[in-house]
Amino acid sequence: MRARVEAAPKFLNLLQIRFPIGAIASIGHRISGVLLVLSLPLLALALDRSLRSEAEFAALRDLVSAPWRAMLLALLVWAATHHLLAGIRHLLMDVGLGSGLSRARTSAWAVIVAAAIVALIAAARWLS
Repeated sequence: MRARVEAAPKFLNLLQIRFPIGAIASIGHRISGVLLVLSLPLLALALDRSLRSEAEFAALRDLVSAPWRAMLLALLVWAATHHLLAGIRHLLMDVGLGSGLSRARTSAWAVIVAAAIVALIAAARWLS
């Protein structure tokens, strides 16, 4: 009778995996979508409050002028920008445009960099 040998459990360390740039853009697309869905109620309330009166708009503007709140808004700007650009990228790849490896990598980099630049511009605008 043979002895049963059990392999030691292997734990997946996500920090050691080197994802391709297309996977990073795709994961960012999913994360940005979740952030946008979770922020919708808050954004709807903010829009409602800002449209009530000029004083309400000024109060809301003062509320979001704190640096950490401005960074949260910049995160939402990143999420919206990244989700839009990555969605367009995925749609174009679905119809066969830019689905070659080099073009797919280039478009993934373009999405990531463009979303980061737009978010940094928004943060700089709110923090100034």
